[in-house]
Amino acid sequence: MDSAVQAWLISQLGSSTDTADLEQRYARLGSARAVALEVLYERKAALIHDQPSTVTVTGVVGLSYTENIKAIERQINALESGDVPVPPDEPQPGDDDTGIGFGIIRLIERPRR
Repeated sequence: MDSAVQAWLISQLGSSTDTADLEQRYARLGSARAVALEVLYERKAALIHDQPSTVTVTGVVGLSYTENIKAIERQINALESGDVPVPPDEPQPGDDDTGIGFGIIRLIERPRR
């Protein structure tokens, strides 16, 4: 794992993430995106299974971890759908060999008012 991949993983997972653990996972999985997803799935599982999602002491305090769980789920969805910046170990958009590309645009007539 090079420094660019490590920096991308830290940007996705936070600076408190153990880099030695990331290196081991990267050697096993071979992809930065797969490493990030595995770490996020573990964090989500820990939030769901290790502690209750809501704790309330009437008249004193109320804590809820549901928003944390939702935030991790959003981050997982963004990684899976490709909405986050492309990891350095994956081909960057526009890095094709030919330099020639085309797209298809579908024109749809709007209804008249």
